[in-house]
Amino acid sequence: MGNASAQGAEDFVLEGDGWRQRIRMWATIQREMLDRHPWITQMPMAAPPLAPNSLTFVECGLETLDQTGLEDGDKLRVIGLISSYTLSEARMAHDAARTAAQTDEARANDVPVPPWTFEGLLRELADQETYPRLYRLAWSEDIGSDPSGFEEQEEFLFGLDRILDGVQALMDLGQTGTARSH
Repeated sequence: MGNASAQGAEDFVLEGDGWRQRIRMWATIQREMLDRHPWITQMPMAAPPLAPNSLTFVECGLETLDQTGLEDGDKLRVIGLISSYTLSEARMAHDAARTAAQTDEARANDVPVPPWTFEGLLRELADQETYPRLYRLAWSEDIGSDPSGFEEQEEFLFGLDRILDGVQALMDLGQTGTARSH
């Protein structure tokens, strides 16, 4: 099943002018695959996926980093970091969607529904006096226009872009000759 979920990896064409656009597209494809197959987010992650299609997908991601000047070990770390982030975000989105479906079902059956979204819980638990910053965020427009809070895809891309900023900083360190320790 895991191999089938990455079917088509051998045909991916990652477009973009540089490593950043191409690895961003790679992560977005991975996220879309996880959204199509949410059961993957529930699998144990003790070992990397070793099926042929998964290996091809990882190879494709590594290839996007060929011209970065990063060492091979760092390239694998970047791929692992992005994959872990993508998996975590997909799992949270899947859990939120499952909760929303349960909430809709409860409402349809006239069952009282607690506010189980992150934002809804903040609004219930963060009183202004004890948690002024959380309170201000919970009731602000900063958490998105969606009634449940943050715009999920926008938040995923925000986090991905911050990771890529860090990868660029790592590349810049290598170009200045600054020694790093592993």
